[in-house]
Amino acid sequence: MTTAAWVALAITVSGAVAYAAASILQAVGARRSKGTVRTLGHPLYLIGTGCDVLAWVGSMVALRELAVYLVESILAGSLAVTVVMARLILKSRLRKRDGAAVVISVAALTVLAMSAGPQESVMASTALRVWFCAAALATAVIGWGTAKVGSPGAAAAVAGLSLGGAALVGRALSFPAHAMDGVATAALAIVTEPLVAALLTLAVTGMLLYAHALQKGQVGPVTAVLWIAEVVAPSAVALAFLGDTVRTGWELPAAVAGLVTVGAAVLLATAPANTATAGPSEAPPALPLPARPTQPRNAERIIWWGPPPIWVPPKRSNVAAGALSEAP
Repeated sequence: MTTAAWVALAITVSGAVAYAAASILQAVGARRSKGTVRTLGHPLYLIGTGCDVLAWVGSMVALRELAVYLVESILAGSLAVTVVMARLILKSRLRKRDGAAVVISVAALTVLAMSAGPQESVMASTALRVWFCAAALATAVIGWGTAKVGSPGAAAAVAGLSLGGAALVGRALSFPAHAMDGVATAALAIVTEPLVAALLTLAVTGMLLYAHALQKGQVGPVTAVLWIAEVVAPSAVALAFLGDTVRTGWELPAAVAGLVTVGAAVLLATAPANTATAGPSEAPPALPLPARPTQPRNAERIIWWGPPPIWVPPKRSNVAAGALSEAP
């Protein structure tokens, strides 16, 4: 591997850690707030979303140097990092098979990193642009139909294919050096590149479908289906059509390591730790409580960390309590 490839590998591993940190931060933000709307606006949840974005951007950069199968497999390994971090931070239960899956994931990802051969630059032809744009449009239409009439598992599968397709577009996306000379020229090159539209369409479709699947189904099976679709199909396409290569003699170890990584991700997706980091959901309606004096909105403070309660009321005067105690 070249120096640039090692840098890309470090970026990808950092992206996996960022995805795991995002899950933890979003889980804590959800626990520290009530309802989906307040959860999405909680500072910790917003920081977690920022980590998601940084990880995704980093993966797009890494795809310039690394094979799709390697990048996607390492990102799937973020589930292992999430399990460890949730055990340390959220005190989630860690099953023996979860610990074994974490160790096996690290070993399999090491084999995958060693198996990666030199990757050729992809020259995006007109035909390739047409194919990717058509695929992005078809995926968006199929995803819309799946969200309307399909099961959560089907929505998760289309979400995985969409996000995997975004990785394929990122692998093929490139700009001539002269197109990056100057801010105006670079902006024009980005706006007029059809692959950019395909990339954004696939990424947004995948994220929306995954959110829909999480709302309708169980987090473990949904996440497992997502990673299977996101790793397997795009990796095969990249190896067949985009010039991704495996080192000579490493074909079988790479194939086995890839399958092991996906299998470990499926197991870890059902771990209690990953279930604890599921997205926000609306809480059931609370029982009616006696009316309390209205407090100013600025009296409520955000709970960033620590144990419940998730809301700490401001100090109130004890006059009313004293009056009750003096009553005959």
